Amino acid sequence: MYTIRRYKVIPSLPEELSSLRDLAYNLYWTWDPDIRSLFRRLDRELWETSGNNPAVLLGSINQRRLEARAKDEGYLSHLSRARDELEKYLARKTWFQEAHGNHEPFNIAYFSMEYGLDKCLPIYSGGLAILAADHLKSASDLGIPLSGVGLLYQQGYFHQYLSKDGWQQETFPDNDFYNLPIKLEKDVNGKPLMIDIDFPQGKVYAQIWRAQVGRVPLYLLDTNIPENNADDQNITDQLYGGDNEMRIKQEILLGIGGIRALEALGIRPQVCHMNEGHSAFMALERARLLMQAHGLSFAEAHEATRGGNVFTSHTPVPAGIDEFDPRMIDYYLGEYYNSLKITQEQFHRLGGVHLSQTGSKFNMAIFAINMSANCNGVSRLHGQVARKMWHYLWPNLPEHEVPIKYVTNGVHIRTWTSEDMAELFNRYLGPSWHLSPADQTVWSRVQQIPDEELWRTHERRRERLVAYTRSKLQQQLVTSGASPAEVKRATEVLNPEALTIGFARRFAEYKRALLIFKDIDRLTRILGNKDTPVQIIFAGKAHPRDNVGKGIIRDLVNIIRRQELSQKIVFLEDYDMQIASYLVQGVDVWLNTPRRPREASGTSGMKAGANGALNLSVMDGWWDEAYKNDLGWVIGRGEEYTNFEEQDRVESEAIYYLLEQEIIPLFYSRGPNSLPREWLRMMKSSIQHLGPSFNTTRMVREYFEYFYLPAAERWVRLTSENMSKAKLLAKWMDKVRSNWNRLRIEKVESEEIEEIEVGREFKVTALINIDGLKPDDVRVEVYYGHLDPDEIIEDGRVLNMNLVRQEGNKLFLYEAMVPCESTGQHGFAIRILPNHPELMSPHELGFITWDDSEEEDEE
Repeated sequence: MYTIRRYKVIPSLPEELSSLRDLAYNLYWTWDPDIRSLFRRLDRELWETSGNNPAVLLGSINQRRLEARAKDEGYLSHLSRARDELEKYLARKTWFQEAHGNHEPFNIAYFSMEYGLDKCLPIYSGGLAILAADHLKSASDLGIPLSGVGLLYQQGYFHQYLSKDGWQQETFPDNDFYNLPIKLEKDVNGKPLMIDIDFPQGKVYAQIWRAQVGRVPLYLLDTNIPENNADDQNITDQLYGGDNEMRIKQEILLGIGGIRALEALGIRPQVCHMNEGHSAFMALERARLLMQAHGLSFAEAHEATRGGNVFTSHTPVPAGIDEFDPRMIDYYLGEYYNSLKITQEQFHRLGGVHLSQTGSKFNMAIFAINMSANCNGVSRLHGQVARKMWHYLWPNLPEHEVPIKYVTNGVHIRTWTSEDMAELFNRYLGPSWHLSPADQTVWSRVQQIPDEELWRTHERRRERLVAYTRSKLQQQLVTSGASPAEVKRATEVLNPEALTIGFARRFAEYKRALLIFKDIDRLTRILGNKDTPVQIIFAGKAHPRDNVGKGIIRDLVNIIRRQELSQKIVFLEDYDMQIASYLVQGVDVWLNTPRRPREASGTSGMKAGANGALNLSVMDGWWDEAYKNDLGWVIGRGEEYTNFEEQDRVESEAIYYLLEQEIIPLFYSRGPNSLPREWLRMMKSSIQHLGPSFNTTRMVREYFEYFYLPAAERWVRLTSENMSKAKLLAKWMDKVRSNWNRLRIEKVESEEIEEIEVGREFKVTALINIDGLKPDDVRVEVYYGHLDPDEIIEDGRVLNMNLVRQEGNKLFLYEAMVPCESTGQHGFAIRILPNHPELMSPHELGFITWDDSEEEDEE
């Protein structure tokens, strides 16, 4: 073998164009259309063939063209404007500085398995990644001091193509990291900055790449380096590739390696946010570092770090959670137990191995919940589903009190709004639509946009979508070896003036891509009406190991091949961010048909809504809280079925009815100037009401105010004064655990009432035996509310009881006045919970004692 000595070739930019490099390596260009147009203007064809990758563009462009641009006054003026725009953006005083600038030091680390920043950085598969990237972009806009952490995949997610019979095939082309808009982090000697992790087979090394996202750095770990053996180099080979053993390696690298990477970079976050449970092992490394630095026990370090961890679940079903065999956990983390000074059983319990519901598996969501004091779902409905799903972790709590909150997802408005629509918004809404997208007063100005301008703008986007679809379909056909006649027919598919429906998402069974085909003859009549034509564009991938999803794609493609449908329905292969952009920016109706309540949130409909499309969706995820009858249409009324065949029949009928009786007539009802006035009224209403609510600026601010800020303040308190408060908290918790079962509610008394008028109140007293604890260690509450037919309190309210006096060595009398706020049959119960100023929630320890004495019979 011969020795290869490496060197990197970089673009040779004329001095006048040198700032192009700075613009290329800050992904602010992904949401700034003027900077994107600057790169496109260099060489439009090369910009497209490079996958809109400015790093490749600058490295591949003809030198003579660069020299010509360096003398082009118009281009140099554009470059100067773009450079000034980035500098102005980075220097602008931000929301964080204005509202919370006094909270220093402050740093948040955001962990995610995938990020969908742009098509040219293919380390994403779907909605989780897009949400993560939009989170970083809005954190940058708001000026929140946040760092992203992820993995840099050599092959990323797969590329999709279809076989002759419509079966999904996958390819895994390599990413060339040196031709991506990312930079390698270097140490003081100019060498790649490295971290290492002890795996059973030996040390695994990773280098760190940085993608700069506006103000926010995203650090990506890469094991494909010579310091590792072939197996370890493959850890960052594919996103969601390989088996469960590869998954645990990736999750150890993301979590433990991610914290070590931040340490190596000199970043010590007060708050760590887990976007799903993939990165939950990071909580171990946070605890270990505190133990090492301050001589803490694991219990002390756990309490110090737990309040600074945030866990967001996107999964509404247990089957979607990562689970590992405990023996695999022991193999990969057994030595870690020793460094944490905990037993195998203690570690297994953190992952719920002891619970019957986990089937003796180590559950990453349960582990994340146990390592975090802040947990949330991603929509109002998903919050309810998550509380029900994890209720067994808090068996004595009413379901609605399970300490899992919700923050509804959003989208980064400026990224997903078309350039045409953005120009319209700039003209009539002013720049505040993207500078302050959560401001409702800004979006009310949508009503000022003339109908003619809004409709022409939307029609241009539909025309571009149809042109793009035809071009993409021709490429698919040529690649698959189709005949010249078939390729030629692709130039005539779809009608740029017809009502266009979009459906694009992961092809999982519960998303029901085939629901609209339940009655093919009826659908064919709907699509084929010459006076009111309708067309549908589909896109999406199935997971490589999901044969059910692949079968759905195959069935869909074979339906489309019918002669009467082939010109009216198209399936676009290899769904990516570029296809998604064309679709959400160009369709008239966005169709969403999940099986409620399986869609945790969904964001594609939000993106379509920002561009004026109207949603036609099941009442699931975000649409459950967004829907109003002037914003779009709803399939069903939020029913949940046990008979799926009946559900599909009913809801497919609803789709056909809505299309025939409401959607199509509304779209084709044209007034003066051939404008669909009522349709435009709904478009404006949709943009006005969805825009300010379903964006990541609102979402990230809620994360900051609900979780980040309280968690950071708790972190500072617990880690100050040589960790004294963390030690005291851990000691207090140990005392509570040891003595809780000795607490007793000895007697409960209330005024003897059978009926009481609304607006009045009555007194309740409770005699509490606080054995082994002090009154300050507990809170005594009245839990009261309306009774359902089963004599269960519905959505009960809580009233703190006041300590009146001590009545013996261990007995204490509490009282409260219970208000009567509504009519009907009501009830109350007394309970005791832990109380400490450092608890994020009184429910987080899972301890609760209820009054279980029987009510005395009246004499």
